[in-house]
Amino acid sequence: YNFAKRLKTLKGLTPYEYICKLWTEQTERFTLDPIHHMPGLNN
Repeated sequence: YNFAKRLKTLKGLTPYEYICKLWTEQTERFTLDPIHHMPGLNN
């Protein structure tokens, strides 16, 4: 649900897209890469 719901408070981005956007702009705030936590199959 949170990966698909677009929110007005995040300027039309999904929560996941917003976190990825922040990660590319402010990498020092994150200890883990959020791209590794994508939903989907374990490959």
